[in-house]
Amino acid sequence: MTDKQYGSPVTEQAPAPGKRRRRNTVLWILGPALVIIVGAWMYVTAGRYVSTDNAYVQADRATIAPQVAGRVVEVDVRENQAVKKGDVLFRIDPEPLQIAVARAQAQMEGISSLLDAARAGFRSAQANVRSADEALRVNEAQYKRMQELRRKGLVAQKDVDDAANNLADARGKRDSNVAGVAKAQSLLGGLPETPDQELSGYKLAKAQLAAAELDLDHATVRAPIDGTIGRQNLQPGDFLAPGQAAMPLVATRGLWIDANFKETDLTNVRVGQPVSIEVDTYPGKAWKGHVASISPASGSEFSVLPAQNATGNWVKIVQRIAVRIAVDDESAGPTLRAGMSAVVKIDTGKQNSLLGRIEGARAEPQTRAATAAH
Repeated sequence: MTDKQYGSPVTEQAPAPGKRRRRNTVLWILGPALVIIVGAWMYVTAGRYVSTDNAYVQADRATIAPQVAGRVVEVDVRENQAVKKGDVLFRIDPEPLQIAVARAQAQMEGISSLLDAARAGFRSAQANVRSADEALRVNEAQYKRMQELRRKGLVAQKDVDDAANNLADARGKRDSNVAGVAKAQSLLGGLPETPDQELSGYKLAKAQLAAAELDLDHATVRAPIDGTIGRQNLQPGDFLAPGQAAMPLVATRGLWIDANFKETDLTNVRVGQPVSIEVDTYPGKAWKGHVASISPASGSEFSVLPAQNATGNWVKIVQRIAVRIAVDDESAGPTLRAGMSAVVKIDTGKQNSLLGRIEGARAEPQTRAATAAH
């Protein structure tokens, strides 16, 4: 039988007492020093930054609606499609509006013909007045002559009466012709030489034509801003009334953040202060911004039923104030979309250290200047 030999276990040597003491000394020095450094840093930066995760990306939204009633004959966009300002979104049947334009144009032509006829009537009425004046002068002279001959007994009374009747007829015709001149003048605005463009009838017809042409132009609905089409179900054949919502359009530029801070966090917040923005959709990516404005009231003040704190039992609740944050570099990174959740951190410039207070005092004029600029 073969004997097995086993080696004796190797025992670790304990560190030397001097080395162990040096290690303990280093730990006793570095440990408190690290605690002091961390505490000092927290003290220095305490109160400088305020943040909240009650923040959301916002964008301008336009509800696209026609300005004229009609049947949709063409839809040129689809849901979630990006469009530029002026792009055609959909078209309304233009035929009834084209007929209205033709009618208005005919009315304008009719007004021009009517005004030309009024000028001709005015000239004719003036000629009739001149003729009536001459006939009136002749009949007056004839009447006076008959009266003189009657006094001499050379004519009968009937001849005098006939002359009087002829004079009355001449006066009536003259008055009628004068009234015709006045009528023609009224159609021409009192001055026959007035151009058509300055007459009320022509202006009315021109305005009706402009309105008909504008309605025809509104039959083609275009995008008012750059943006993206939201959810829409518009189809050719649908009938739309003026102002009826057809589709939403969300702007792709000019985004901002609505951050709802506790009222106790806004002590040192001012317009113009820099902001760091993080969006939940894009972890690790940050945007720069600045405080654009601060709401004049808390959110509860704008609610349909504001709190009635003077009635019943009262419990104090910290209110939230909306702060609008402008995004300075919205195009520098992934696409931001309205409604995304965000975390914002405002640098108020206020620090607890003496150096921080000095730096904050130096930055205060710049903040005031930025506030005045906004």
